[in-house]
Amino acid sequence: MYVLRIEHPVPDYDSWKAAFESDPVGRERSGVRRYRILRPTDDPNYVMIDLEFDSESASEALLAAMRKVWGRVDVMRDPQARIVEVVESEEY
Repeated sequence: MYVLRIEHPVPDYDSWKAAFESDPVGRERSGVRRYRILRPTDDPNYVMIDLEFDSESASEALLAAMRKVWGRVDVMRDPQARIVEVVESEEY
């Protein structure tokens, strides 16, 4: 499994969340199997998004599409992104 982790500050979480929910790149259609939105407990205006994929190429394609979207929106600042491979996972 591959995870595209995106992190960035948001001026207003509710505005950012509405933009996220509008899904401008079609997450499911792009191969996203699951996503999680995380916020630090001490900073509600910072978000981390984990998007899970079956393939590295699908995660790279979505990241490329997101970079185009980022140039057109003002609900977030200075996004950082990286693709990681899950090499082990265990649930208790």
